[in-house]
Amino acid sequence: MYRWRGKLRELGLGSFLPVNAQKGRSYDYVTLAGAREKAAKAREALSAGNDPMTAREARDVPTFGKFADSLIDDLAQGFRNEKHVAQWRMTLGDAYCKALRKKPVDEIGTEDVLSVLQPVWKIKQETASRLRGRIERVLDAAKAKGLRSGENPAGWRGHLDALLPARQKLQRGHHPAMPYADVPAFMTALAGKEAIAARALEFLILSAARTGEVLGARWDEFDLEAAIWRCPPERMKSGRVHRVPLSGRALAIVKALEDARGMSEFVFPGHKRGRPLSSMALAMQMRRMKVGHFSVHGFRSAFRDWVSEETHHPREIAEAALAHVVGDATERAYRRGDALSKRRALMQDWSAYLTATPPDDVTLMADHRSPERV
Repeated sequence: MYRWRGKLRELGLGSFLPVNAQKGRSYDYVTLAGAREKAAKAREALSAGNDPMTAREARDVPTFGKFADSLIDDLAQGFRNEKHVAQWRMTLGDAYCKALRKKPVDEIGTEDVLSVLQPVWKIKQETASRLRGRIERVLDAAKAKGLRSGENPAGWRGHLDALLPARQKLQRGHHPAMPYADVPAFMTALAGKEAIAARALEFLILSAARTGEVLGARWDEFDLEAAIWRCPPERMKSGRVHRVPLSGRALAIVKALEDARGMSEFVFPGHKRGRPLSSMALAMQMRRMKVGHFSVHGFRSAFRDWVSEETHHPREIAEAALAHVVGDATERAYRRGDALSKRRALMQDWSAYLTATPPDDVTLMADHRSPERV
């Protein structure tokens, strides 16, 4: 503890060796003698009229970028999949944090954090919120290692909540969904397209699955005799295995692709060998069909609206079909099954609705914006 220009400041000298340190594991820690030496150097800097906090020779403090990259490497095994790791690297990289990455991690202040958040806070609410949380995590980790002191400038409650508008007051980033009444006509048009992206999109709509679940689908996940697709936990948002009953049309799509199967392990292979379709392939397919103002993820909403408005299938069966977690922990503990037979009936009804010949008065809701913007 020391006083600089009338303000009381706190200077970390490093972390100590944990009491329950694991044998054979290396730890970055400071001994008592080392801490005393660093404290003596800090006092010398203070006596010389310098702020010990900015005396670089007193401590070897990494930049925000170097420390963030190292932290992501340490945390990577705890992430659900590689996509989450990539999202952390992208948001904490030059895309958003270029102004922070070259700055020592102990010099990051509130104004630095605001300079990163304010340009995206109102236009990309979800991204900005996650970015703030990740910056906060990096700075908390730096403090835990003795590289910072004081309050976290990226903290929300009691700090940034006084400087930025609350998220509930901002426009929510819902996925624009095609009305379910228009989906059968779209499916008819989609069935006439021969691209692999068209088949992947058609399969996604029929199965009410997420983009990442479909694009990452591998052949060993399918039991075509039982008409079941078993999506593994690492690709599920819930982190649990999700069995998807395949309707007649969904099964036909997979079987047709199996007949033309090449060397790829992916059901919907991309142009690059050993890689699935790009995450943008389905959105681009919709743009080519002039419905790019709707989102791919929105078809899940269309499915849910159709169940509520047009069928008598129970709510919990529809939620299970979407792989949503239903009920509290106690209720889920007693519900051991996944209602596969009931969900099979639901998905077959959805397929029948989608593949029925659309009436003459139903037209596909096209995007009427200029072609340059589509």
